[in-house]
Amino acid sequence: MATPDFPSWAGDFKRAYRKFRTPAQGSVHQLELLCAPWIPAWRLAQQDEKDFSRQRQWTLRLTFWCFLWQVAQVGSSCRDAVRQAMALCAAQGLRAPTDDSAAYCVARAKLPVERLDEIHRQLVQDAQGRVTQGDLWCGRRVRALDGTCVTMADTPENQATYPQASTQKAGCGFPVARILASFCLATGMMVHWVTGHWYQHELSMLASLLESFEVGDVLLGDRGFGNFPVLAQCLARGLDGVFRANTAKRRLDFRRGKRLGKDDRLVLWHRGPKPKYMSPEYWSQLPDQITVRVVRVQVRVLGFRTRSVLLVTTLLDPLNHPPQALAQLYLRRWEMEICFRHLKTTLQMDHLSCKSPAMIERELRLHFLTHNLVRRVALEAARRHLVPVQRISFAGALGAMHTFAEACLRARNPKTQEQVRTRLYQLLAGDLVPERPARREPRALKRRLKSYPLLTAPRRQYREIPHRNRYRRPE
Repeated sequence: MATPDFPSWAGDFKRAYRKFRTPAQGSVHQLELLCAPWIPAWRLAQQDEKDFSRQRQWTLRLTFWCFLWQVAQVGSSCRDAVRQAMALCAAQGLRAPTDDSAAYCVARAKLPVERLDEIHRQLVQDAQGRVTQGDLWCGRRVRALDGTCVTMADTPENQATYPQASTQKAGCGFPVARILASFCLATGMMVHWVTGHWYQHELSMLASLLESFEVGDVLLGDRGFGNFPVLAQCLARGLDGVFRANTAKRRLDFRRGKRLGKDDRLVLWHRGPKPKYMSPEYWSQLPDQITVRVVRVQVRVLGFRTRSVLLVTTLLDPLNHPPQALAQLYLRRWEMEICFRHLKTTLQMDHLSCKSPAMIERELRLHFLTHNLVRRVALEAARRHLVPVQRISFAGALGAMHTFAEACLRARNPKTQEQVRTRLYQLLAGDLVPERPARREPRALKRRLKSYPLLTAPRRQYREIPHRNRYRRPE
């Protein structure tokens, strides 16, 4: 900036002007420009009090986007995220942070969890607004339930909150967190989730998850949810459920009940003994009996394990919800199984690296947010080019986002940035995953692993045997 009329204080004015602009420019990240339509800048404004209330080098926006980049760039460390911020500041002629990652780690630990939840809810609501009537199942919104477990860094703090399995010796295992989540069948996004430890039952975690659903939602799940307590809770909250029947817990006899059609019956289920995971007070609130519908459907798609599947549902009208529609809905549950595969394999969420439970909560939220952002980009490409969103590759969309984020950063104006996004949507819509309903993917390893011995004791107790490439424990 030049001020020829006031040469005496031109330099001071220029420095003050740059200082005023630095906090806004220094927090701009390449992913922020690409994802600006769904995470606006005002959602990451500095807080009014407490953490991130003062303008420091690691602002709320810079910390958030660097953390998100670190999760999306699989295998990146904190040092990589810091150097990414250093390169960005150097390109913009701003003061770069130091190479030490300690300040960045401190800033990550101060990220407000409430703000992350607000961003997640807004992203899900925005995607829900893009859902058309044709995306619904029989005019109803479907939420698929599924659970999984993840491990984390073996620290005393994590062990206290997420203890490892009792079958593992101390120092030989990892803390385990159990996650129960609901996915939107139309968009593939994770909508709600509940975390617990290894010794918590998934059905006990479901009670708190049911509070987040709206009246009229249809819950879809495997045989772990096809029991009396879950169906009774769904009816009490105005929900409907479609689950695979758990024949190990309750025998189904198609000679009893009201016949609705071939292999289609209305039966009366009575409340049995109280399960261990449910409290007596909660169990006493359930009704003594409920009416459910039991359907035997034939699955004729090659590659599936079973051809005959028993479903239990609270949808009692065979005209509005015929057996074939229930069968097609249950087959789509596999699409939500793949969501956890993308989280744990593609984004490497199967083992978390943070060393405290508070940071584990933040790391999980950033993984879920990264997953939903990729799904949101795929949904936008599907809507603009009229292609099925299920056939857009998650890994391909993630890689394309990294590439086009760099191009979006080099764009000089918003019009050019929008052209970059448009080209990204065209690329994703033109590279669809082929339909392979009969494809089988057995869980078997082709590449042989190294024949290292198993760790049956803490690592510090092992001693190396010279010239044998083996280890032994001291007696």
